[in-house]
Amino acid sequence: MTTDVIPLGTSSAVPTDERHLSALAIERKGQVLLFDCGEGTQYRLREAGLSWARIDAIFVTHLHGDHCYGLPGLLSTMDLQQRTAPVTLVLPPGGAALLRAVPGVAPERLSFPVHVVEGDAALGPSAAYEADEVVVDARRLDHGEAVSMGFRVEERMRPGRFDPEQARALGVPEGPAFGRLQRGNPVTTPDGTTVNPAQVLGPPRPGVAVAYVTDTRPCDGGRVLAEEADLLYHDATFADDHAARAHETGHSTARQAATVAREAGAGRLLLGHLSARYPDPTPLEREARSVFSAAAVAEELRRYELDPREKEPPVDLTDES
Repeated sequence: MTTDVIPLGTSSAVPTDERHLSALAIERKGQVLLFDCGEGTQYRLREAGLSWARIDAIFVTHLHGDHCYGLPGLLSTMDLQQRTAPVTLVLPPGGAALLRAVPGVAPERLSFPVHVVEGDAALGPSAAYEADEVVVDARRLDHGEAVSMGFRVEERMRPGRFDPEQARALGVPEGPAFGRLQRGNPVTTPDGTTVNPAQVLGPPRPGVAVAYVTDTRPCDGGRVLAEEADLLYHDATFADDHAARAHETGHSTARQAATVAREAGAGRLLLGHLSARYPDPTPLEREARSVFSAAAVAEELRRYELDPREKEPPVDLTDES
């Protein structure tokens, strides 16, 4: 089962003919986590084939309009569709007050339960959001005076791969005993021998990690989120010849994004939040690749598949009977 990263909007400040306002979806096992919600995000979700009903949580980096003005409309649509499943909103300080100022979308007035995580509670090092199989960490970024957050989605470690032949060789009968071992519980064979999970399970299998680091200068928070991420989506608003402008506005250049990716040991880099001054983003990609070869400009609506099986260590089972 892959984790799919789908950029929905990669433009900064204003939309262009080719790029839309900030939003990115991560889909895993049919469920969706949405990061930022600029104007028009509802349309982009439809074009990407993603159901509003499948969104479990929405994460807003900061309260500049190109990142959050689509949220009231999306919540209103969920309400009109009589959604009953809960949703978590991870918002910067002032996010809940912003929603309460919009008629009809105050969290407590919606038809479905809304859990709001706001401000300091979402700035780490504790998790901002947890589900059965994923954890989302949030860290403070450097976007000037605006309180901006970056996020890291990480799958929890999975149990090692089960070896049924090894289990049979140790005398474990097929059926419920197999399931107990796979869940990490020891079993007793018919002859009274105890078989421990470590005897029939390979090493724990790491999941994938995705970092969303946008609207920021290069900073410690972004580097922590990017550390050995399988995929890093990073602010690359300007080319390096506008580095002073990038710093002034609290953004990064493509070269700086690539440097973060290289130093963090990321697997892949997607460049996003691109200035409208680059109708052709090829120079940004070229600049980033001169530092980090696995860099590319994020393509909107493309599914970037991350397969945790590619990270699995070889099975190394030891008979401890």
